[in-house]
Amino acid sequence: MHQPRRFIDKFFLIIKGLCMGAANKVPGVSGGIVAFVVGFYEEFIYSLQKINLKAMKLLFNGRFRSFYRYINGQFLSLLIFGMLVSYFSVSKLLDYFLEVRELFVWSAFFGMIIGSIIYIAKDFGHWNKRTIPLGILGFIIGISISFLSPARENDNLLFIFLCGIISVSGMTLPGLSGSFILILLGNYVLLLVDSVNALYDTFAELIRGDLGFVNDSKRLNTLKILAVFTAGSATGLVTLSHLLGYVLKHFKHMTTAMIIGFITGSLGVVWPWKKTIFLLEDNGLPALDTNGDRIISNYERYIPDWSLPETWYAILFVGLGICILLGLDWYGKLRKEYA
Repeated sequence: MHQPRRFIDKFFLIIKGLCMGAANKVPGVSGGIVAFVVGFYEEFIYSLQKINLKAMKLLFNGRFRSFYRYINGQFLSLLIFGMLVSYFSVSKLLDYFLEVRELFVWSAFFGMIIGSIIYIAKDFGHWNKRTIPLGILGFIIGISISFLSPARENDNLLFIFLCGIISVSGMTLPGLSGSFILILLGNYVLLLVDSVNALYDTFAELIRGDLGFVNDSKRLNTLKILAVFTAGSATGLVTLSHLLGYVLKHFKHMTTAMIIGFITGSLGVVWPWKKTIFLLEDNGLPALDTNGDRIISNYERYIPDWSLPETWYAILFVGLGICILLGLDWYGKLRKEYA
């Protein structure tokens, strides 16, 4: 009886990783929201917090089993495996639908964020003179981020490392989209599209026994950029987890209030009805990245036309997003009931 249940729990942990990876890839959506809503946010933060000096001593002394148990290795490895699979599968699917059905994708995520706000706020009964101002502050920060203008692409390796540290905040801070931060920093296409695709192509060629990429200087440079970005992300993930672990332990209600406000403010980032504004050169021509794609400058939001059928389809997808989050809430309660 317990064996099938453990298998199901492991399977769902991989699914949660898939969802986190997909959410991290979409600008405006935070993988941290998935962790927070599904109910493993604190375990995720505290597991990352276990990657410390004691863990390093266990690792370097060859006590691999003790190291694995100490850092909650099964939980982290299954979750991270799901995220990695997502970057090469679900994320590519999302890229396709963002290209052909952008409005419906943004609508579904808009609904999911509304659902996450309902989920977090409905059981939060600690609004007072200390938490209310923090909730308002979180809202102001969240809505302000959505109106910032992106910078130009920068492939300086130190800057790439810093991008990794900053962007990984989307996994640890619910409501703060790491991919949207990369857009603001000008490196979203370079780090989450070009680099990931280069790694995918390299693996595909290695499987075929094709080593031609070793003579491709552009590919090698992109892979080097991805390696530096990954190192920055790992550094940021561990350091932020220690900070957040302390904050969650000592200021849990105040932190939750700010997260609720921040997620609410982030709705401006994923407002479905928007037009993409592309960056222009001084001569008025479109600015292009290294792949020849147009560079996003910002988004122009507008009120939907209620006479259009696609507007109502989009509303249905908003409802679907809300239902997905409420369904996850239901699953969490059912799991606790039969645990």
